[in-house]
Amino acid sequence: MYAYRPPLNEMHFVLHDLLNVEAELKAIGLKDVTRDMFDGILEAIGTFATEKVAPTNAPGDRFGVRLENGQVTTAPGFRDCYRQLGADGWIGMNIDERYGGQGLPYLAHIGLNEILLSANLAWRMCTGLAEGAMLAMELHGSEDIKNRFIPRIASGEWSATMCLTEPHAGSDLGLLRTRAVPQPDGSYRLTGNKIFISYGDHDMADNILHLVLARLPDAPVGSRGISMFAVPKFLPESNGKAAARNGVICTAVEEKMGIHASPTCALSFEDSVGWIVGPPNKGLHAMFTMMNHARVTVGVQGLALAECARQASVAYATERRQGRAPTTKAAQADRADLLIDHADVRRMLLTQKALVEAGRLLSYYTVLQMDRAERASDPAVRKEADEELAILTPIVKSVMTDASIEVTQIAVQIHGGHGYIRETGVEQLSRDARITSIYEGTNGIQAYDLLVRKLLPAGGASVARMAAKIRTDHATLELDEELAGWRALASEQLAEWERLTAELVTASQSDPNAAPAAATDYLNFAGYTLLACCWVDLAARARTHADRDFALAKRETARFFFDRVLPRTLSLAAAVRSGAASTMTITAEQMAT
Repeated sequence: MYAYRPPLNEMHFVLHDLLNVEAELKAIGLKDVTRDMFDGILEAIGTFATEKVAPTNAPGDRFGVRLENGQVTTAPGFRDCYRQLGADGWIGMNIDERYGGQGLPYLAHIGLNEILLSANLAWRMCTGLAEGAMLAMELHGSEDIKNRFIPRIASGEWSATMCLTEPHAGSDLGLLRTRAVPQPDGSYRLTGNKIFISYGDHDMADNILHLVLARLPDAPVGSRGISMFAVPKFLPESNGKAAARNGVICTAVEEKMGIHASPTCALSFEDSVGWIVGPPNKGLHAMFTMMNHARVTVGVQGLALAECARQASVAYATERRQGRAPTTKAAQADRADLLIDHADVRRMLLTQKALVEAGRLLSYYTVLQMDRAERASDPAVRKEADEELAILTPIVKSVMTDASIEVTQIAVQIHGGHGYIRETGVEQLSRDARITSIYEGTNGIQAYDLLVRKLLPAGGASVARMAAKIRTDHATLELDEELAGWRALASEQLAEWERLTAELVTASQSDPNAAPAAATDYLNFAGYTLLACCWVDLAARARTHADRDFALAKRETARFFFDRVLPRTLSLAAAVRSGAASTMTITAEQMAT
């Protein structure tokens, strides 16, 4: 079984050497957030994660969850970890102090999030949902809603979910049928069914607050007629303590490929009492506050699982002996070489390292833009950050979750037969990673959102602005000849991204399928391009790092990325330019033959 260790050196490097978070946050008015605070958070949560949370991961996967008499029981240790996280103030880190939080920026939370997700994704999902729900209520709820619910979630006394999906609708929220009927006392009565609700029922908190999308009796059809409601599992008394059971019933828990210890529930709302969050028929807008937060978080889930898989792979490859390498290093003729001496194993290890380390920078940078978009006093800064977030959110969600699938599969491959059995733990990583490309909007939906909804309507102008900004930033770097060559490659990638965008803008004017057919290849091209830009920064900033092995490792990994990973974009660009005909000409009947 692998032993996870928080990669604190890598996190410090990204946060301080590359993003210069203390200065960036002071620039948007957060003068009390210091480097020491960031490092203290990482050290404290790293200890908690390795000593308390990580030991529950493999046993939790084996235990799963139990549903008996409408009540879900979670794995041993889950409740204790959840309660401690709340008691220590970590759940409400980003929430305003008026509602029981610490008021810290998202960037102060990102390292904590990665560490806890690496330690136990299935457990961490519960607290992640709570954080997203509090954010939605803080931004869209009335003062009564905020004061009534947020402090109890921040303390860990309550948890929270988001209830979107219905059996007949899937990702098409415009088809949802759950109804909400107003009552004389200002509350609502909700009736309907929801599925795929993570932590829809459990025993880790005293109460669960469900944020439910539903329709009012006079609501417009489609997505314009959706409202959001806060519906607790137990109706609270005046002191906030859980009392009478509300009409929220867990009817089933799904048997899943991975994240076995996370209860994925079917919920029946039977004349249940709730309160509206935000204006009537504006629930989708409120929910997308939570969804966009969740999509970046899911990208970080991919990063976290990939980091675990990378650590496990390196440990195994430096201990396991198998076969003889062409330039053998074994001292005895009858002794096999280490796996890491074999070229193909090195290829796999470097692929993991290249995707994880650039992906961390890309993910953390995206979270910095969340802080700038929400907290900067300068409207121009907020606008620029919002524009970048519109591009980065679907890319981080998609590219990092696809990377987690690739990196965890590589871990299984490196471990060979031992990777396919439970003993090493990497088969769980592979199973857990698979959901990340599906939930919070499949990666195909992310690609469509990026290209069709966000970029094409404005002619792709935001891509050009982002490319110009990156080139400007790269121009300030002090580079040697090799690094300058990589900077030139990254700049050409940006130019190709601009060309592909312009070509799709033109093609879409005559063929409505041109962009949807190209969207996934286009997003992946954009993702690898941004990872290339990240590797220019990583290698350049590492040149002055005090640890020379750290610096040299960054350069060698950058070289591998540009030599062996970035060429993937050649096939992606060709696929984008191939047009929609080969995708759309075949009929449904022919597809089935």
